[in-house]
Amino acid sequence: MRATVLDGFTVNPGDNPWTAVESHCDLDIHERTPSERIVERSFDSEILLTNKSPISGETIRALPNLKFISVLATGYNVVDTDTARRRGIPVSNVPAYSTDSVAQHVMAMILCRTHRPTDHSASVYQGHWQASPDFCFWLSPISELADKTIGIVGFGQIGRRVAELASAFRMNVLAYTPTISGKERLNSERFDFCSLQQVFRESDYVSLHCPLTESNAGFVNAELLGTMKAGSVLINTARGGLVNEADLASHLATKRSGGACLDVVSHEPIRPDNPLLKAKNCLITPHIAWATLEARKRLMNTTANNIEAFVGGRPINVVNGVTLK
Repeated sequence: MRATVLDGFTVNPGDNPWTAVESHCDLDIHERTPSERIVERSFDSEILLTNKSPISGETIRALPNLKFISVLATGYNVVDTDTARRRGIPVSNVPAYSTDSVAQHVMAMILCRTHRPTDHSASVYQGHWQASPDFCFWLSPISELADKTIGIVGFGQIGRRVAELASAFRMNVLAYTPTISGKERLNSERFDFCSLQQVFRESDYVSLHCPLTESNAGFVNAELLGTMKAGSVLINTARGGLVNEADLASHLATKRSGGACLDVVSHEPIRPDNPLLKAKNCLITPHIAWATLEARKRLMNTTANNIEAFVGGRPINVVNGVTLK
């Protein structure tokens, strides 16, 4: 079968070969594809692989040979899954490949806020330690995580892993999930389920781990941010669209805010006019929480399994309910 990768660079910038996928199909790889060239590049393909290149209903209808779409990510909002379902085209994703990677990034952000190691290192190289009258100095107060509270919004696999790591630092864990299922207790970890409002009101750190839907877009707004305790920090490694960015920028300008740590924004790459670029006390990383080599290797292997299963007539990890007869 002929398959086209529309935007393969972020998955394999040179250190994560497509060998496993190529063993199941004739693969045409593009590092990046402008939206207007998607149909042209994939017109003869039966399988389409995308990470962030949008696969609209119009695009799906314009591809007469398309039989399967494999998303190179867990989130699949870039694909019109309803149109694909109506045309009998299964859409598969890659679940759970980045759990450890994203959770680790959350903790790295928290530790960066508490100890500021890069800022202190830069200060040393600027000569401040040599000029210090004491054997040590610090640029801002340093605090322990023990007995601090982290609130986790969305308690899927990544949220649970963050809870486990936070518990290892002896943090208290508050968790909010809109679903009843999945509220089992973690073995030997301390956490409590509560309302969304309580999470924001009582946590020293609030970490978002929920998918972006029509109903929760921009739910982190001025009203909710205004309930956060003084000095608390918002962390978002999920989806930028969950946050009203203008409201967050305004909140960060207040004395009550402890800052924000963001790996995602509403439009990526970030636009020059994004208000968060000028906001106070805002750490922004370029959507890299998922991107460890280990995670990208898992993504590649699962993608190969998805394609092998489809070619064999029994697709797996299907997100739009299509089965093959």
